[in-house]
Amino acid sequence: MSKTEITSKVEWSDIEWRKIEFNIWKLQKRIYRASISGNIKLVHKLQKTLIQSWNGKLLAVRRVTQENKGKRTAGVDGKKVLTPGMRIELAETLRIDGKSSPTKRVWIEKPGKKEMRPLGIPTIEERGKQALMKLALEPEWEAKFENNSYGFRPGRSCHDAIAAIFSSINKKQKYVLDADITKCFDKINHDKLLEKVNTFPKFRRQIKAWLKCGVIDLSQMSERERYSETVEGTPQGSIISPLLANIALHGMEKRLEEEFPSDKQGRWKEAYKNLGHNIGVPRLIRYADDFAVLCEDLEIIKRCKTIIEEWLSEVNLELKPCKTRICHTLEKLGEEEAGFRFLGFEIRQFKVGKHHSGKKPGKCKKGGKNNILGFKTIIKPSKEKIETHYKVIKYWCDKMKAVEASALIRKLNPIIRGWCNYQSPWHSKEAFSKLKNLMWSRLWRWAKRRHPDKNSKWVARKYFKSPNNKRSWTFYSKVQEGNMMNLLYHNDFPASVKWVKVKGNRSPYDGDEIYWSKRIGDKYLTLDPQKSRLIKVQRSKCAYCELSFKPEDMIEKHHLIPKIKGGHSIDKNLVLLHLHCHDKIDSLKEVDYDKWVLEKTTEKGCCK
Repeated sequence: MSKTEITSKVEWSDIEWRKIEFNIWKLQKRIYRASISGNIKLVHKLQKTLIQSWNGKLLAVRRVTQENKGKRTAGVDGKKVLTPGMRIELAETLRIDGKSSPTKRVWIEKPGKKEMRPLGIPTIEERGKQALMKLALEPEWEAKFENNSYGFRPGRSCHDAIAAIFSSINKKQKYVLDADITKCFDKINHDKLLEKVNTFPKFRRQIKAWLKCGVIDLSQMSERERYSETVEGTPQGSIISPLLANIALHGMEKRLEEEFPSDKQGRWKEAYKNLGHNIGVPRLIRYADDFAVLCEDLEIIKRCKTIIEEWLSEVNLELKPCKTRICHTLEKLGEEEAGFRFLGFEIRQFKVGKHHSGKKPGKCKKGGKNNILGFKTIIKPSKEKIETHYKVIKYWCDKMKAVEASALIRKLNPIIRGWCNYQSPWHSKEAFSKLKNLMWSRLWRWAKRRHPDKNSKWVARKYFKSPNNKRSWTFYSKVQEGNMMNLLYHNDFPASVKWVKVKGNRSPYDGDEIYWSKRIGDKYLTLDPQKSRLIKVQRSKCAYCELSFKPEDMIEKHHLIPKIKGGHSIDKNLVLLHLHCHDKIDSLKEVDYDKWVLEKTTEKGCCK
């Protein structure tokens, strides 16, 4: 009996994902270690084994059809939803064959701007091939990527980049090259990228096919104008595009290290010879195509800008003039204001007196400036992000003038929670308080408009209340069975929560499960306090498959006793699951589900 005949009898719901994920993770860990040791021959051998394995194909299909947020977006073939049987068929036919169908071009608005950004949407089959390729290619490059590269990498986030900047300037004022690359994804040179990937012919042909596949823009009226060739760039929207962009930009930090070699203390070896005093080496922190270079000397920063422009020209890229500036973290530099904006945050230092000093007053060494006053480093939400967030709240309040209060609360709560969770690790208290006051005024106008004939006391009794005597004037709505639904206010969320930065040489493929399990708990401490508590109770493991959560996993809450049966959103009635495990539990028979719930309720205690 052939392998195809065996696999065709497998039901999607019967697949043992625990065993599959463990086997793929072992292969990826071996690829990562072989890449670190420089054994390229073994790396390529293991990569070929992974892409040909049945486990790898199943995992790739699951990621594009169940876990991917854009799983319901169709490509040029119109397919977007696959049944379990169709997923098995896709896994059976998945091959790295060096071919590719064109991508569908979709135009979306840039956040807070009137400009449009092109996205390339591959077909489901191409997404599966890209996910399979990424499983094999990512561990090799995770062993090579630079320590201060944080964008689109597993186990790393925007907050890690911000924490790296904070640790670089919190004890010393510095000059900053704040830069952005013009159309990074659209301008990457294909030949230079393929040369840098430096993989074996089968992978090279497939990557080249994706880069050269062309796009179909259905918004064009003429059929001749719909199809266009792609001679440069990587299509935004594809699964492997962020990895290819990171590979293209790999080496920028290394180029600066070659120009400014450091000693054991992190100082530039030739500083005293060239400048007459010691300084630290310039430090580059990059998140995708946004980066910042920090250094104590202005001339060194200008020199870094020239070096980076020359390095980018080799891959057909250039800096964006309107978003590239040289400034100082503490003082005004010419016409440039102090501080800079990075990833939605405003990073700046403020002078303070001797009783509130972030740095003790005193004089620098010979050749430096007098540091009469101390300073504090403050990282807070940028004004543009605050205004954009409030515009979103205002838009939905205006659009939902005629709906019930409960519908408005359901719409606003996820928006407020997501924005506050992103901003909470830094100095956000002032911004949260301001937005809370603005939102309250907007809600009061919303309530008064609905009842123009009622006085203010009547409106206040109907829409505002103090639940559990915690806070007065809370916007609420009554739901079924006399329960109350409250609107989340911005100052309900913690501000200035300390973020623990990922270690520079760490990767989820290094095999250190203790480090990453602990880090996931710390991560969810800022994103969702309830998830943080549950993940510690479950010891960073899924309640269904009992596999450890990984940084890139999508984790969901599940009610053991559903709300329609009287269950509540308390810790005892909730467990954390992988997204695919959640889907599998929903498809269980009632007898099997009750048996699983009984087991979990016995472990957790009473859930009602």
